[in-house]
Amino acid sequence: MSATTSDAPNESVVPVERHETPRQRFLRRFTGPWANRFALLILLLWFVAALTATWLAPYDPLTQDLQGRRLPPFSEGHLLGTDALGRDTLTRLLYGARVAAQAAVTSVGVGLIGGVVPALFAGLLRGWWDAVFSRIADALLSFPPLLLALAIVGVMGPNLTNAMLAIGVVFVPRFYRVVRAATLAVREETFIEASRSIGTPTHWILRRHVLPNVLSPLAVQISLAFGFAILAESSLSFLGLGVQAPDPSWGSMLSEGRAAWFYTPWPILVPTITVVLCVLACNVLGDGLSDSVGREKTRT
Repeated sequence: MSATTSDAPNESVVPVERHETPRQRFLRRFTGPWANRFALLILLLWFVAALTATWLAPYDPLTQDLQGRRLPPFSEGHLLGTDALGRDTLTRLLYGARVAAQAAVTSVGVGLIGGVVPALFAGLLRGWWDAVFSRIADALLSFPPLLLALAIVGVMGPNLTNAMLAIGVVFVPRFYRVVRAATLAVREETFIEASRSIGTPTHWILRRHVLPNVLSPLAVQISLAFGFAILAESSLSFLGLGVQAPDPSWGSMLSEGRAAWFYTPWPILVPTITVVLCVLACNVLGDGLSDSVGREKTRT
């Protein structure tokens, strides 16, 4: 009797790899780790709170109740307690989220406008464009970021607008360095040389070929910049150079609560935890974006 081969494994069958578009590959790799999903959830809650603070807040952020001062969390009518002037902590936290979001978006926007456009021209054209703008970026990078922001706010005056502009100036050389490095790598590609050889205008090459290829590292830098913007705005408001009293801000809440820290820690713990969570979420999101847009490791 001849041996049967029906039970033998078929070694000629090769598993077919699933074809993925770049967008599908990015979503699969980004949504895989739970830390990325948690960070994205924290940031979504932050922006929802900023956009809907007027409707979500149970009280007016400036209303004082001296008979209900320093109430602990979960008190009647005050979920997160009250501060030294009887103002509802949850209300001021929600309105502080709006201030932090406004500061982050505005300062990052200033940094993008001041850093991305010169970096694209400097990386593609080189020559005097690169020499002039690179020296300006080096000069700005020579100053410690927070000290540079303090100097700008000290000259222009302490308020939220000047604080956001100061933070934006801090971001300019960082965005410039990232985009310039990515542009230098792209300009050596064959399709750039082909576009130049047929007489394609420079602005068209920048818009259609260079800019899409530098968006990945730029997105990572933007997410990290959001975290630094929250921290910088809170620091400036804590020092009295950002949002001015009695307007709510996470930094001003920290400054107001430090006097009663030893016997009433809640007014300072609540904004501290909020700032830590938002900054940590921005940093985790930046790491997740960096891992998702990179090359996938091959298994051997």
